[in-house]
Amino acid sequence: MRLTTKGRYAVTAMLDLALHEDDGPISLADISQRQEISLSYLEQLFSKLRKNQLVSSVRGPGGGYELKDSANSIFIAQIIDAVNESLDTTRCGGAGDCQGGEICLTHYLWKDLSQQIHEFLSNISLADLVEKNEIRRIAENQDRKKELIAADVVDQITLSAESL
Repeated sequence: MRLTTKGRYAVTAMLDLALHEDDGPISLADISQRQEISLSYLEQLFSKLRKNQLVSSVRGPGGGYELKDSANSIFIAQIIDAVNESLDTTRCGGAGDCQGGEICLTHYLWKDLSQQIHEFLSNISLADLVEKNEIRRIAENQDRKKELIAADVVDQITLSAESL
């Protein structure tokens, strides 16, 4: 299976959004910091996610992104499809020209596998992932790490101001 960072990062960012949806609109900077994904890369992904009606943006102070629908109704395959990520496992990219314009012996095996993967991911919602204890623990650790970094920055600013 060829699932690149585009699909992985889109799912990770959407899961982060789902985990923090009670906090109101979430900035891409917050997602970037928690998930260690480049802010410019997130901007590209969220442009596609917004065009595909999976997220909505809120402008102004305190703005950011929110899930367009409930986490129960957003499925992992939708996210991957929205960022134009292929779940194709064939050697030819599904075109049927595996061997110099001809279909190879195992083309239909890999094509069927691609369909099975897509169906599997079509049955997993963001809410399904949010409910997993392991994922909640990881999110809590990421939130604590972010709070510690923010507190350290405040301490450094305070020390700098006092030395003036």
